[in-house]
Amino acid sequence: MEMRTPWFRFCLSLCITLLLVSESTSSEISNTDHSLEKFIQAVLASKRLPIIQHTNFDNEYELLQQLYPPNNADLLWLEQGKPTTSALAILNELSNASNYGLHSSDYDGEKLNALLPALEETSVIQPEQKQAQFDIALSTAALRFIQHLHYGRIDPKQAAFNLPADRGDTLNLTRRLRQLSKSGEVATDLQQLEPQFSHYQLLKSALHRYQRLAQDPTLTQLPALPSRAIKLDDTYDGAVALRRLLIAEEDLPLDTPVVNTSKIIDATLINGLKNYQTRHGLTADGVLGQHTFKQLTTPFSARIQQIELTLERWRWLPPPQAPMIVVNIPQFKLFAFKSNKDREENLLRMEVIVGQIYEHTKTPVFFSEMQQVVFRPYWDVPLNITKRELLPQIKRNPNYLAEHHFELVKGQSDSSPVVPATTDNINQLASGKIRLRQRPGEDNALGNIKFLLPNKYNVYLHSTPAQQLFNESRRAFSHGCIRISNPLALADYVLSTIAEPWSVEKISAAMEGAPNQRVNLDKPIPVMIVYGTVMPLESGVVQFFDDIYGHDAKLAALLQHPLVNMH
Repeated sequence: MEMRTPWFRFCLSLCITLLLVSESTSSEISNTDHSLEKFIQAVLASKRLPIIQHTNFDNEYELLQQLYPPNNADLLWLEQGKPTTSALAILNELSNASNYGLHSSDYDGEKLNALLPALEETSVIQPEQKQAQFDIALSTAALRFIQHLHYGRIDPKQAAFNLPADRGDTLNLTRRLRQLSKSGEVATDLQQLEPQFSHYQLLKSALHRYQRLAQDPTLTQLPALPSRAIKLDDTYDGAVALRRLLIAEEDLPLDTPVVNTSKIIDATLINGLKNYQTRHGLTADGVLGQHTFKQLTTPFSARIQQIELTLERWRWLPPPQAPMIVVNIPQFKLFAFKSNKDREENLLRMEVIVGQIYEHTKTPVFFSEMQQVVFRPYWDVPLNITKRELLPQIKRNPNYLAEHHFELVKGQSDSSPVVPATTDNINQLASGKIRLRQRPGEDNALGNIKFLLPNKYNVYLHSTPAQQLFNESRRAFSHGCIRISNPLALADYVLSTIAEPWSVEKISAAMEGAPNQRVNLDKPIPVMIVYGTVMPLESGVVQFFDDIYGHDAKLAALLQHPLVNMH
């Protein structure tokens, strides 16, 4: 027994020591956890992050509370005080936000990267405080980033675009962020948050291409034109530079020799100019005039901005579906989807005419649903057109009504009675008590078919007797409604969706048949009137269009101070 006592005492002492060490370590861990929790909640309560540029996170506050709940908060992006692989990956994407058509300065990418060394430095600031600040700062930036990728940076209503608030999907931002914090493929996962239609991806490819071109700003610096336009076989001091630019933009084949030092505008340059003009919505005549020169000398930085603004607008849209009709205003073109994939072979395309550039005649950007087709319609003249344009002519010319097949109607329905064109009735046109209507016929402003989609703007799609206007490259001629170049094709597309589809022959007969024949659609067809000044094609061609209504300029100004609305 005496021999076992020292050994027993030693074992007992060792156990007590280990227990004390364990309790001490547990106490330190507990204190560390408690300290970290305290700092996390202190940062959240302050709603400010002085360590980064965008210090205020009011918009993200509720989401951050969900990510870092009281008494159960933990770091998402740091392990043992060091950034995780996912943290480094998301920081890389924030720093290179320009790859997505966004600006890294909005997400503090460089600032957050610069803070990484400080996490391992010893200073008067407690490590837990630095870690809490960094982790919450990165979560705040990442929340903004994924919101902007998915929904866009601003609410489209700020830009006066009347698009649906519900895109048919709900992005759970906190769940997505937690997934990203544990992801081994951050870049791939971020791409899944972007719009999943092919022309959006083509637009991103165009962005990367023009970012490369912008690295050489001399490409768009051409010598001034002489006092006249340059044509085939003319001499131009900028012929060599023009050839270089057209090759860079792939309007001339990439293997076109660039050693040609001639100042003569030869047939090769003329062909390249025609390709360039076609891509930019100009008359493709091969003549180097002021309009073409202005486009050629537009800096690539401006082209990049056009692409970024169009990417922003495309993020506002629901995914394509069939049937669906989309009109792109500055492109003067309509697209009808034949399948849920926006491949070019699945689209019906046609030229359109849109509203003039005056404030009261611009075609609005909005979403609606086509519900009815009307063959050989009346034109119910809007009151503003009656008062501003037609009434003065009616008062000057007693025969104006008869010559243009107008009649006066008392009431708002098709069956409302026609009243005589007395002086008193004509005077009542200005108040709207009597309305003006044009009878169906060859000179009817709506042509022989219209497609109704109820909306507050009273805008619809229709044919037109003025077919010659479709030969113009810039087609902003209407009072706001959209004139279509191929009404038979669109009617065939629309009426193929009803329970008893119409044949082309039946449609053609109706377009020449009884006046005001209405056909209701069994299921409304979504219609989106949109505004994008860039359109890439599957061939690799990138088309640019003029900002005819100034919407690009307005959106660029709005994005200087975007309002972030977390979904």
